[in-house]
Amino acid sequence: MIFLRALLFLLLFASPIAAAETYDLIFRQGSLTGLPQTDVLTYDRRVDVETNPEYSARHTGHVELTFEPDDMARLQFVQDEKHKLLGRFPATVGNPIIMYFVETVLRDVAHEAGGSPFYIRNRIKESLLLQVPVVEADVAFGDQTVAAKQIVLRPFETDKSRDKMGAYADLSLTFTMSEQVPGWYSSLVAQAPGKEGAPGYSNSLTLLPTGEAEK
Repeated sequence: MIFLRALLFLLLFASPIAAAETYDLIFRQGSLTGLPQTDVLTYDRRVDVETNPEYSARHTGHVELTFEPDDMARLQFVQDEKHKLLGRFPATVGNPIIMYFVETVLRDVAHEAGGSPFYIRNRIKESLLLQVPVVEADVAFGDQTVAAKQIVLRPFETDKSRDKMGAYADLSLTFTMSEQVPGWYSSLVAQAPGKEGAPGYSNSLTLLPTGEAEK
């Protein structure tokens, strides 16, 4: 996950002047501050690629965030009995799940659309710095309803090369964030349409209430 660490540096330590509200909400610093070190944040991860079911199954599971000494956060991918370390990151900076989400969307799009990962990364990065509407919403979290903020980005909406991206030209990234859920991110969803308007690609991370992952 070398790229994930590079993305963490480029995005969290950059100082964008424009679109400060959008950027600061998506990459909120201190989003893990105050959480008990014994907490485990579990995100349900679902990947659906219409044309590649094997790829979908291989990347669907759970992502667990745990805390380690010296203010570090650890991410691991869990699928049945298999555990894969994704990386360790400074917990004081923010929740690294946002970096994991962006990096995996970039990887998926490059893999399926066949484009340059560097080109796709730059378009996604540029979209993260745009000023876009922040929508107030009520979302479900377990048996509760919590107040949240939602931001939708469309990285290739006006891109000059969108005709080469196929269905991924209409890729959307939806960030749902709430003060009332641990770690700030309620859900992170990337989607692109498939044939006849059906979902062609989806990559989602949804925070599970404590204990729900074991059900």
